[in-house]
Amino acid sequence: CESCGTRLEGSFSLGRFHALAPEQLEFLEVFIRARGSFKDVERELGISYPTVRARLDAVIRALGFPSQAEPDREVERRKEILRELAEGRIAPDDAANLLETEPTK
Repeated sequence: CESCGTRLEGSFSLGRFHALAPEQLEFLEVFIRARGSFKDVERELGISYPTVRARLDAVIRALGFPSQAEPDREVERRKEILRELAEGRIAPDDAANLLETEPTK
């Protein structure tokens, strides 16, 4: 403290929440107060449902957890590979290779 000269020294764990931006902390506080109700968060912050989802996904990622959107992208990529195979744009061996090398969660 600059005014009284008190110092605090040591090794401290800040936890996951230190990684959040101030706006993300504010969103998280509103989300918790709303008990996870997207409708209440929408109303309090004046934002749309997709924006609530996007902000929640951003907070989840910032905390180091995979968001629900990540597995959805993997599913979409696999569907695209199968579509390309069905349309004859890629060979069966190529499709098999792509599906085997795609990351799984």
